[in-house]
Amino acid sequence: MEHLSDQELLKGLRNPESKNYYFNLLCRKFQERLYWHIRRIVLSHEDADDLLQETFIQSWQKIHTFEERSQLSTWLIRIATNKCLDFLKKKRRFFFIPLIDVEKNLEEILEADSYFDGDEAEKKFQKALLSLPEKQRIVFQMRYYEDLKFTEIADILSLSEGGVKSNYHLAQKKLKDFLVDD
Repeated sequence: MEHLSDQELLKGLRNPESKNYYFNLLCRKFQERLYWHIRRIVLSHEDADDLLQETFIQSWQKIHTFEERSQLSTWLIRIATNKCLDFLKKKRRFFFIPLIDVEKNLEEILEADSYFDGDEAEKKFQKALLSLPEKQRIVFQMRYYEDLKFTEIADILSLSEGGVKSNYHLAQKKLKDFLVDD
């Protein structure tokens, strides 16, 4: 499945007779990468699983709209990122809580997460990430963890490349200040 190119997957997905089989291959190929992308944004394993499912459902429904102007992985990450951002917005609205309290809630999830196996330095780094504004945090995570190019991040988040670079460098500075001051 890793060896299948985007074009091979898309050809199979666009054929009604093989669509189900190739969608299964697509899910297997991108499941782990998308799970960790989502998990870094929402932190909760359960929420990440739900959002991963929603991402694949939407990709199944919208695969015919994929125009191949980007890689298939970029398109899937864009869907996953939008699902995460919508989830965090709904969480804020539903509970009528300001952004700072959502970030505090995410920090509590990190502290209580039985799946988190990082040491204290990693936990401190994760808390530093949570101190960043949402856009800076997501840009930093995409660049740092997923090694995406600034152009890919700009495409995924519908931002200018300059805006992405600015968010990334501001995030780096704030993280450095947070980790040095603490």
